[in-house]
Amino acid sequence: MVLQRNSPLVIWGWASPGEKIKINFQDKNINIVTSQDGNWRVKLPVMKAGGPYEMRLQGNNTIVLKDILIGDVWLCSGQSNMVHQMGIHNVTYADDIEKANYPEIRQFWVSTATSLNGPKDKLVGGSWKWANPTDVKDFSAVAYFFARAIYTKHHVPIGIINSSVGGTPIEAWMSEDGLKNFESVVSVINRNKDTAYVQSMNRPQVATPARQEADRGLDGPIKWFDPAYSPKNWHNINIPGYWEDQGIRDLNGVVWYRKEVNLPASSAGKEAKLFMGRIVDADIAYINGRQVGSTGYMYPQRRYAVPAEVIKAGKNTIVIRVQNNFGKGGFVSDKPYFLQIGEDKIDLKGDWQYKVGQVFRPLQRMEGTGAISEQNQPTALYNAMIAPFKNYTIKGVLWYQGESNAGNAKEYRKLLPALISDWRKQFSNADLPFYFVQLPNYGDASYLPVESGWAVLREASLKTLNVPNTGMAVTIDLGEWNDIHPDDKEDVGERLALIARHYNYGEKNLVYSGPLYESSKIQGNKISISFTHIGSGLISIDGEELSQFAIAGEDKKFVWAKAKIVGNQVEVWSDEIPEPKYVRYAWSDNPVDPNLFNAEKLPSSPFRTDE
Repeated sequence: MVLQRNSPLVIWGWASPGEKIKINFQDKNINIVTSQDGNWRVKLPVMKAGGPYEMRLQGNNTIVLKDILIGDVWLCSGQSNMVHQMGIHNVTYADDIEKANYPEIRQFWVSTATSLNGPKDKLVGGSWKWANPTDVKDFSAVAYFFARAIYTKHHVPIGIINSSVGGTPIEAWMSEDGLKNFESVVSVINRNKDTAYVQSMNRPQVATPARQEADRGLDGPIKWFDPAYSPKNWHNINIPGYWEDQGIRDLNGVVWYRKEVNLPASSAGKEAKLFMGRIVDADIAYINGRQVGSTGYMYPQRRYAVPAEVIKAGKNTIVIRVQNNFGKGGFVSDKPYFLQIGEDKIDLKGDWQYKVGQVFRPLQRMEGTGAISEQNQPTALYNAMIAPFKNYTIKGVLWYQGESNAGNAKEYRKLLPALISDWRKQFSNADLPFYFVQLPNYGDASYLPVESGWAVLREASLKTLNVPNTGMAVTIDLGEWNDIHPDDKEDVGERLALIARHYNYGEKNLVYSGPLYESSKIQGNKISISFTHIGSGLISIDGEELSQFAIAGEDKKFVWAKAKIVGNQVEVWSDEIPEPKYVRYAWSDNPVDPNLFNAEKLPSSPFRTDE
């Protein structure tokens, strides 16, 4: 484990009521007697970075904690982009995984758990692991690159407590006290304390669903993935792409895809990797009748290892069974689709054949609100995944969340500062550093000025910088239009590390942020924008004219504007708007190539002046 340096260390636990406990740590002996409920808690003296050390706890039994490091402990929390482990991104970061050898970078992974009836005092399990080629695959990628950037510069042991759950709203991570000013949320908290109510909502529905036919691809005497199967009445289709866009209307169900590739004799008997991008929703992949991989939901990249004995010379048949439950089904564009054998890549984009195996009939639905997802309920994750270790001394917090709150982005401006205040109170540290990731670009590109929930949520993050001891990593250049889980986690972690290095590790001259909007001034038919964090100067990162600036008059009807850097400011104008009032920059879900950076190559945050 890693304990926090330069701060009093709180150690606590449980034993029999009235039991005498003796703690020995670094030649310090502390004696304590447990309370009537069996709890005990002590403070150890402040210690400098170092280790490994050993701690002995002796009561009716003896526990010895070995390999303890004293360093800096960072609580990393949020939703899936904080969850995403190095192993999920093992192609992009194959070299980083192979070379991981940092015994003093360690992670404690908090298992997912919920509680709707108040804070828990114990975690459901977990253990500390250090960054080696095997265990680093389970590290949060963002947190690992943050820790590595600091460790390689300052050589202080870094502990990561990763307490994060995919697809969860910020309210789930806050305590009941932290949400007391949100009336609508308080009513939900009180409702959820009624165990009978929760159980009634989660009771299996008794309605009988419409009868579903069997999947013909699996139901016949010869399965459609079997090499002995002779395809009949299959039709052409393109990969990537959704089948609804290629002549199959409103189909929820199972569609089978089939392609034959001819391989040279030199490929036979070699291990391979099958890259099938992203698939909506679930898939099973077969090569020459052998299942080589499967994924049960839409988000992961499909990267399947193919055993050496599967590949043969000549004709090889690839079959993909795709199941889609609602919306468009098929293969997401702008992703890798190929079979790799050694250094050779066989492109799998283009013509395939398809056949529908199963059509899902609409289910009969009962009246009512449906089951309660506990991990999405207010306080549920705080109670089970934060409260149990709120006595643990930490250096600071890293937060990457917001996607699940994009639908109520305006409220996020209140919720994020409230979370920060709440956790500072819970961890008994009014100055606890709190650094967060502003959401990256995501979704379809808009080539006209638009309104945007994601932009409003990014603005909420930007405004939260008014809270003392906070910092924000801008990632508007690091997203992917077709993937809510972008592959670039290294730059995210390193941008967070820049903030910590500046504020917490003595690098006061380090430029840690890109340009942030400060003020605007109307000058005739132009508006001049001033920024903080200009670093060594403002630049266009791609050398092109500044893009993604929009301008409007009093009516707030925005049009694209011209913009140029003038000293440390940006001048914005449009011949269409002779009397400008407002400016927006990079204001959309996925702005097209926003290019205002500082010379240190850190991007400007999106902003608007018209709120």
